[in-house]
Amino acid sequence: MNPVEVFSLEVSAFASNCHIIRPAQSDRVIVVDPGGDAETIAEFIRLHGWSVGLFLLTHGHMDHVGALADMADQFPAPIAMHRLDAEWAFGMKNTMPPYFNEPPRAAVISRDLQDGQTWTDLGLTYEVLETPGHSPGSVSFYFQEQALLFSGDVLFAGSIGRSDLPGGNPRVLAQSLQRLLTLPNTTCIFPGHGAKTSIENERAHNPFLRDLSWAD
Repeated sequence: MNPVEVFSLEVSAFASNCHIIRPAQSDRVIVVDPGGDAETIAEFIRLHGWSVGLFLLTHGHMDHVGALADMADQFPAPIAMHRLDAEWAFGMKNTMPPYFNEPPRAAVISRDLQDGQTWTDLGLTYEVLETPGHSPGSVSFYFQEQALLFSGDVLFAGSIGRSDLPGGNPRVLAQSLQRLLTLPNTTCIFPGHGAKTSIENERAHNPFLRDLSWAD
């Protein structure tokens, strides 16, 4: 197994998680959801002497893509995102005054993510899982060998993502959550907000997973 380190930085006005995945002994990293505070993320990367090999986006909301263009300017690398979110992520639909009065600056998406794709980057292999409901193009990234899941704003520790934003759908979100529960209990979850957790812990203690009546 290729071991990895995962570093989580809290960024943006909405305290989003930007996850930095570093394969063991590598000086290149994968950046998941650079949602804001580009200089904070860039300084962390430079402090360790790393470069960026890839940007992965779980979805298009401003607090997950807000620093993407600035980061890509400083660390040119491929950018991967689902087209259903890329269609609106850099337009006026993606604002939320007074926190985000302008849309995120556009970045060039070079990789269109789709369900079931398997990619290998920086020696790490992962699967793209379409997990819509929070947004139309929400995806999760599953690193089976390392037992890691990056769930974006679909599944949190003790909670779940909102489905009342434009493009959200509670019934679809419930289906996405049920899909994630098919993963092994030992899977460690790095969500878009809050602390890391596990499939086992959420299966046992997350009230939104025990009772899906909220989706009706």
